[in-house]
Amino acid sequence: MEKYDIKLIALDLDRTTLDSTDKLSDRTRNALEAAIKKGVHVIIATGRARTALPEAVFTIEGVRYIVTANGACVTDMTDNRIIYSNCIDAASLEYVVSVLRKYDYMYEFFVEGHAYVEKAVYDRVDTMNFTDKHKKYIKNTRKPVEGLLDFALLNKGSIENINLNFENQNDRSMMREVILKLENVTITSSFDHNLEIGGATTSKADAVGVLCGKFGVAPENVMACGDSPNDIAMLDAAGLSVAVGNAKDEVKAAAKYITSTNDEDGVAKVVERFVLTN
Repeated sequence: MEKYDIKLIALDLDRTTLDSTDKLSDRTRNALEAAIKKGVHVIIATGRARTALPEAVFTIEGVRYIVTANGACVTDMTDNRIIYSNCIDAASLEYVVSVLRKYDYMYEFFVEGHAYVEKAVYDRVDTMNFTDKHKKYIKNTRKPVEGLLDFALLNKGSIENINLNFENQNDRSMMREVILKLENVTITSSFDHNLEIGGATTSKADAVGVLCGKFGVAPENVMACGDSPNDIAMLDAAGLSVAVGNAKDEVKAAAKYITSTNDEDGVAKVVERFVLTN
């Protein structure tokens, strides 16, 4: 078995560290806490807004730093203090908003750890072509506001992420081509039904890199685990890149190692193999 000197573990959350019911298994929790006790930094790196983090995250003893909004924000959870942010710049936001005004899709804006959605859309979520699980997630984690695009402009400079949700793939494919033409923003996705717009240099890799600098950890001493396109940059920057068995094909192609699925304790198994047995 190839040996790695892992000093930092960066973990995607949904469909990677959490199982399909958004639960954290005892085996995974135990493996992560054992790694922390060995002196390994364990970082959660998610596309979620900070206030949308599930309670399971806070049950892992020793996890201190959390990357949210695909790398736009790093929070020290000991005092809920933001230690790094990388938001969409004001000029780019203005242009993105001008483009979004032309289309009638569901978009969400992440501002200072909160996720906002147009009230009229929020009110009809139950009738939209999303899974019941996603509808529940929207209603539990989004704040409805009237005039969302104008609200976004009032908060320019603080927009962490723009999340577009689509009820069919044709609309998603069309808007992807539109967004790809925008300058000074990044585009990625974490679900089949969405597209996510971030700042020009925003990524999980960028934020994890900031923490590596803080801890004095070299890239080759990082293990990163993920399942979706928004994890690929983070995997590319890690010495040991891991895809869970349920990951997208392009994520598996970017990984050095493929572990079991998120419902089969894939994260726990890879931590046990490459961290706890060394």
